Amino acid sequence: QVQLVESGGGLVQAGDSLRLSCAVSGRTGGRYTMAWFRSAPGKEREFVAAISANNGNSYYADSVKGRFTVSRDSAWNTLYLQMNLLKPEDTAIYYCGVGRPIISAISTESMYYYWGQGTQVTVSS
Repeated sequence: QVQLVESGGGLVQAGDSLRLSCAVSGRTGGRYTMAWFRSAPGKEREFVAAISANNGNSYYADSVKGRFTVSRDSAWNTLYLQMNLLKPEDTAIYYCGVGRPIISAISTESMYYYWGQGTQVTVSS
């Protein structure tokens, strides 16, 4: 069983920064692709960023490119999301997930097997 625990959310003002963390524990059975998704009120969960276990590359949603940076520790046990220049539209619950999607499906929610419970990020204008 794999457990994921997110942390680092909070209430900030537009233009501020936050760093989210996701600790992964349990029997992973090898490397997983690690990703961040978010869910805003009244909206479906959407892809934010991911690091592929297949090629080590990072992938981003267009809405966060240039502002957010995804990274991981060397053991693939912790996933990070550095969020800069935050906007009110970034307000959401942020979830980390792990799975083994092919590259073309890296932004597909259903490709991820395990999820954390989420951390709230609120950006005021």
